[in-house]
Amino acid sequence: MVSHARPAVAVDLVILTLLDGALSVLLVRRGEPPFEGKLALPGGFLRVGDGVEDQGEDLDAAAARELEEETGLGVEDVLLEQFSTFGRPGRDPRMRVLSVAYYALVRSDLAKRVRAGGDAAETCWIPVAELREGVLAFDHEDILQVALARMREKVDTSSLAFSLVPETFTIPELRAVYSAVKGEPQDPGNFRRRVTRLIEDGVLEKAPGVRRTASKPAALYRFRSSG
Repeated sequence: MVSHARPAVAVDLVILTLLDGALSVLLVRRGEPPFEGKLALPGGFLRVGDGVEDQGEDLDAAAARELEEETGLGVEDVLLEQFSTFGRPGRDPRMRVLSVAYYALVRSDLAKRVRAGGDAAETCWIPVAELREGVLAFDHEDILQVALARMREKVDTSSLAFSLVPETFTIPELRAVYSAVKGEPQDPGNFRRRVTRLIEDGVLEKAPGVRRTASKPAALYRFRSSG
């Protein structure tokens, strides 16, 4: 039987939320080498079994486990999707490591539940726009940028934005999500017409109550349950 080298496999998580109108990413400060003290995306190694009978965990299960270990959140709390794989030689100074990357989108009202875990010395939300080049460990800046590009591609044609607003929300709150993900302001008139189409298509519906604002009460909406 031919013997093949086995690179290690990791999962890395790009965990995003909207805080004060800014798209923010969850970062951990590494508590051990390599890159001890540097900021990094949460993540960890895939658990591999001992042989044919026990080959270890599924990738999605590993991502869900790392999400819970690193943040205290479960898959029922977030949108968790795989988006790319990173395998450049030398990306990890310890060994050859392939990383399967996921993004996890968290509602702002759940962000306060996040807690540090694993080998993290601390956990913090940082606005994506404020991250400087060279701040992140490994190739995590590349992973983050690919995640953002993928989200911009999908936000208009999927339910991705739904995972970044509260259960009930105003039109300006939903528009803020689209603006943050796309990285550019959305015209209020055009966006209101988008919302009208979503209502006509049965995607959105009016929700009870209003949101008190500085000017006048704002109507609340919610996404219609598929069940």
